[in-house]
Amino acid sequence: MTIKDIAAKCGVSVSTVSRVMNNHPYVSKEIRERVLKVIAEEHFVPHDGAVDLVKPRTDSIGLIVRGTRNEFFNDMIPTLESAINDSGYAFYMSQIHTSEDELRAAATLAKSKALKGVILLGGRYDYTPEETAILDNVPFICCTFTNSFGKISKESFSSVSIDDGRAAEAAVQLLVDNGHREIAIVLASASDRSISELRYLGYRRALEKNNIPYDENLVIETGDFSMEGAYEGMKKMIESGKKFTATFAISDSMAVASMKALSDAGKKLPEDCSVIAIDGVKMTEYIIPTLTTFVQPREAMAKQTVESLREIIEKKSGYSHVVMKTTLREGGSVAKL
Repeated sequence: MTIKDIAAKCGVSVSTVSRVMNNHPYVSKEIRERVLKVIAEEHFVPHDGAVDLVKPRTDSIGLIVRGTRNEFFNDMIPTLESAINDSGYAFYMSQIHTSEDELRAAATLAKSKALKGVILLGGRYDYTPEETAILDNVPFICCTFTNSFGKISKESFSSVSIDDGRAAEAAVQLLVDNGHREIAIVLASASDRSISELRYLGYRRALEKNNIPYDENLVIETGDFSMEGAYEGMKKMIESGKKFTATFAISDSMAVASMKALSDAGKKLPEDCSVIAIDGVKMTEYIIPTLTTFVQPREAMAKQTVESLREIIEKKSGYSHVVMKTTLREGGSVAKL
């Protein structure tokens, strides 16, 4: 009896059996119980070439996910895991809070599991050589971001991301093209050296290119990326009486929370206020009105991330920085004035 036989008997993939045996998340309770039952009935003990529950494999890739409530990341994790398994590597994952240090988490996982490489799904944009030295030469790749504000050499890591500033600029430009000039922005911070700042700078460039005066009173800084923060920030903006006809939210989740605040205040969408965002999270296709957003190619980004890291591990290529394009998904949240 092999792991393939277990998978066939359970009617699932080999990677699913591996996930169950390594106690990974993203396996339903029903499937987990089915696999464990067959394993017990068959008295199955994995050999070294299958799943080793005692010692780590030496052909493994680790995934560090920074953010436990990030729906965009959660949509990408299954694709990353499948791509890693399909490439012949074992998969290990550690999901940490946004307040935790992803490099330290990566170093800990790399050491305990003897990883060949590490994927950072979300992280800071300002690493220093001293900070990345903790990885002890284990190659790493930044997925969905790059080191825009940091000092590490581009020859020392890889990345797969979008051009956040350009996507933000395109989103605001679409609002302008629909006649809007009083455009609010919902973001975590305008100066946090992160994705928030990059998209804020794109917002500023779009205003400048269209000769629209910058108004700091239209900037809603929430201090974090939470939906709760976006809701409260928009609520305060509405209560201030400040006039605006459109809102650019730096993420889909913040856009949804802003739309809720607008609706709760008696505003009609998009008649009273247009809303646009960046990300393309699946659930925003099912809200009313459907969110107009610039979609990040999640699946392609995940597969490219694994491929780029694999080529480094196998010494088929050096470090690279891939920038992917977003695509506009026209919903019903933007109105023409």
